[in-house]
Amino acid sequence: MAVVFEKPKTLTDATLHYCPGCTHGIIHTLVAQAIEELGIEGKTVGVAPVGCAVMAYNYFTCDMVEAPHGRAPAVATGLKRALPDNIIFTYQGDGDLAAIGTAETVHSATRGENITVIFVNNAIYGMTGGQMAPTSLPGQVTQTTPYGRDTSVAGYPVRVCEMLSTLDGVAYAERVSVDSVPNIRKARAAIKKAFENQINKKGFSIVEVLSSCPTNWGMTPAEALDWLRDNMIPYYPLGVYKDITGGEK
Repeated sequence: MAVVFEKPKTLTDATLHYCPGCTHGIIHTLVAQAIEELGIEGKTVGVAPVGCAVMAYNYFTCDMVEAPHGRAPAVATGLKRALPDNIIFTYQGDGDLAAIGTAETVHSATRGENITVIFVNNAIYGMTGGQMAPTSLPGQVTQTTPYGRDTSVAGYPVRVCEMLSTLDGVAYAERVSVDSVPNIRKARAAIKKAFENQINKKGFSIVEVLSSCPTNWGMTPAEALDWLRDNMIPYYPLGVYKDITGGEK
């Protein structure tokens, strides 16, 4: 019988710890597929964040380093400069990358560090119980905004791809989603391209992945995907925001 699909060999057999309906598992698979298809497992080093994906080192078969909260781009910079022939990627959530790690993200991007950043945006702090994140939408109810995010007090969400695309050091910035099969296919292609850019020494590449958080959103997995489509995608439009290899949004 022909094999139609199998788990990438670049994922371990460890059971994922994520909540039911969480799309981190899909994103892990897409990263693992890119590493496997490009044949770079033996020289790839991933940097795990603090957040829901803190135990990502259990799931990828490549070498992994655990970074302090928000410091993944700084750790990745050190790894890439010490091991320039290795492929270095970070896997970060919105709290890790766009709150405590904003400075590390912006400065590694503006320096044009030749690394790959996978940024998972679920518009909320997941691991710590559902507080407002830098990416929480206006009016979004969270543990710390029970009446909805008030922009007159809390300000507006950070649009990471739009912000980073203005920096000269950024080679590639694309926002994708994993809410449907067509969008998952686009996300897979974007993640693979971000790794290819590093192989080809193009500079800093970031793929922002819109993701759901059914537990902290207080929804079923199906409802969470609908909420992502109806609310997150209109506020965070999908597409390529910068690509020095051809075309900008």
